[in-house]
Amino acid sequence: MSPIKRLSRAEVRSVDQRTIEEFGLPGVALMENAGRGVFELLLSLKVTGPVKICAGKGNNGGDGFVIARHLDNAGIPVQIFLLADPEHLTGDAAINYQVASRMGIPIQSDPVLSDPDALRTFLSDADWIVDAFLGTGVQGTIRPPFTTAIQIVNQAAGNKLAVDLPSGLDCDTGLSLGDCIIAAQTATFVAEKKGFAIPESKQFTGAVHVVDIGAPRQIITELLQKQTS
Repeated sequence: MSPIKRLSRAEVRSVDQRTIEEFGLPGVALMENAGRGVFELLLSLKVTGPVKICAGKGNNGGDGFVIARHLDNAGIPVQIFLLADPEHLTGDAAINYQVASRMGIPIQSDPVLSDPDALRTFLSDADWIVDAFLGTGVQGTIRPPFTTAIQIVNQAAGNKLAVDLPSGLDCDTGLSLGDCIIAAQTATFVAEKKGFAIPESKQFTGAVHVVDIGAPRQIITELLQKQTS
């Protein structure tokens, strides 16, 4: 099968929705596959830690919790900074937060980034920083507290890896939504995103790696046919 070229925001949503609703593969399994794939990429990059996961409240953050769990199981030092209230997490992200928490992985939570210096300190000794703040669904100008958090991450010395796409990058246009993570590596799911086609996106994504999450081949084949018809 020819690889799918790139996915738009709507196509990303369609792949996930059809996989869950038509094929019965739970979202938590897709999240597990995504997080495990990013973990394996980090291993291939010879990551030794400390790894600092920067998570938001959505599924992107949920992927971050899965990544943290696998790093911890591999004996690689990892900590999580959650830019959300844990009690506001829902669905698959909430499940994986609870697992990470019960494993004793250190988690700091500051929903409104009331103490920016705490995030700076958190990142100060990072070998790698994993950006799991925001996903493909984000549109419009990035707002606080993410604006400040993104700026702090970009100022930190550690290597940056973005989960699916850099937080603050528009999935479809490949342009910054105001403030955007500048990553050295991006682990993107299923296929590259539509916006990655424009040269301007590369300053934010760095090297792009496509991670398989187990979506059925039929869905990808149909998308490819639509893209080429």
